[in-house]
Parts: sequence; structure tokens; C-alpha cells
Amino acid sequence: MADEDLALHNLGDDVEQGAGEDEMDKEVLAMQARIQEMEQEAQKLREMQAQVEKDMGGSTNGDESKEDVDSRSIYIGNVDYSSTPEEIQGHFQSCGTINRVTILCDKWTGHPKGYAYVEFADPAIVNNALVLNDSLFKGRIIKVIAKRTNVPGMRGGRGGRGGFRGGYRGFRGHAGYRGRPFRGRRGHFAPY
Repeated sequence: MADEDLALHNLGDDVEQGAGEDEMDKEVLAMQARIQEMEQEAQKLREMQAQVEKDMGGSTNGDESKEDVDSRSIYIGNVDYSSTPEEIQGHFQSCGTINRVTILCDKWTGHPKGYAYVEFADPAIVNNALVLNDSLFKGRIIKVIAKRTNVPGMRGGRGGRGGFRGGYRGFRGHAGYRGRPFRGRRGHFAPY
């Protein structure tokens, strides 16, 4: 009789496990359906992103247009901090047609950095604008030069983050003159 109870008990476990497996199968199917929905959404997002990039790519021609824009732009230094783009445009309006005036600001404080860029419609106008170098604008003498094009990887100066700057380093750490040995405090005044 004990064998029959044990067999019935084991049979009951199988029935409970079967019901649990049905629930697990339903959950797995639900998860697979959800994953498929997410993949479809991701595909739609990729298509939308590609469309936006294509639209944006059509308006800018990359490095070539950047060099073209830089060739018809000027840098203006020592600009008064209270200057507006309209005032700068008014100062350079006599040179020719202006496409854009950019006053650079500090990204943390939002205050102007004290210099600006002016983009003209034609590169020949840049020479007219260079005549206004050392002219007076809002009580300050401004510096006007042709805008240069940044070349990636070409930095001026020493560059880098420190390191060996040349010169003779000798054989530090090897047997050689190491100064006089420490003999304790000498009892004289040492303010620091």
C-alpha cells in the first residue's frame, strides 16, 4: 500500500509539472512575441535615423564645404562682451553681403568669449574686411584676420601631456654622486 501511495504521489507531481510547463511555454511565447515587436521597432528607428542622416547629409557637403566656408570667413578678436551679432553685422556691412555672424560663448556660463566669426557670401569680400583690422568697435580696437581651417591632428606648440622635453638627464639612480648623506637635523632655524 505504501508503494501505491508513493506512485500516486509521483503521478501528482508529474501533473503539476505539466501545468507549470504549459505556463512556461505561454511565457516563452509571449517573450518571443515581445522580442519580435522590439526588433520591428528597432528596424523602424534605424530607417528613420537613416532618413534623417540622408536629409542632413544633403545640406552639408562635409570637409569640402567647411573649407569653402572658412575661405570666405574672418576671425574678429577683442570683441566687446556686450556686442550683438546685429552690431557686428552693421560694422562689416560696408564690406559686402554677410551670410552669418557667430559670437562664441562659454558653454558653462553662457558669457561671450570676446571673439567672433563673420561668414561672407563671396571669398573676395574677405580682403575688403581685412581693411577693418585695428578699427574701433564699441570702444575697443578689434583684430580682424582671415579664418584658418583646422587640420585634424596638426597642433602647434609642444603638444602632448608633458613628458621628456630634452636636455641631459644623466644617470640618475645609478652609482654616482648622490649628494651628501643625511645627518639628522642641524638645530638651525628653518621657517618652512
